Amino acid sequence: MEKDNVNTVKYPALLDIKFIKVASSLGMTKRELFVKMVEYFYRTKKDPSDINDDLLKSSFAKSHKTYTSFIKTQEQLLLIPMKEAMDKMISNQKDIVKYFNEQVVNANKSILKNQLEQKAKLQETENLLIKVIEGKEKLKVNFLQILNSYIRNREELGSFKTREKEELVESVRKQISNL
Repeated sequence: MEKDNVNTVKYPALLDIKFIKVASSLGMTKRELFVKMVEYFYRTKKDPSDINDDLLKSSFAKSHKTYTSFIKTQEQLLLIPMKEAMDKMISNQKDIVKYFNEQVVNANKSILKNQLEQKAKLQETENLLIKVIEGKEKLKVNFLQILNSYIRNREELGSFKTREKEELVESVRKQISNL
């Protein structure tokens, strides 16, 4: 600041109180604040008497309209189609999960039912096989008893008693058929 060319400005005392408050709140002297104000209005070409600053408002409004139109365009071009596609995809995935769950549950029930049936039939087959094996062993024992009895009785009869031999053979056949 040039100290040799100093000019004075006269203004009311009430305005000086406001001027001091503004300068102290900004951490400047009154002279520094005055220089900054003049420089600000000179560079921005704003009208200090226009408190609402229509130029600034119109600049903000223009920027706001530009941003708003950009956002609306993006919404129409990108966001709405993406949301619709996502909603459709979510719906399709829900249908797939529902269908999959139904199929899996039904398949699991069917498999479980078949496994239980197989288990029951396998148990029946096992029981039958045990009976057959036990019966086979009993049959062998009984057959051996009949055979041994036949051999012993035949040897006791001798070779000349044909009628008695035929009765013995018939008796053995009946015993074997009763097994």
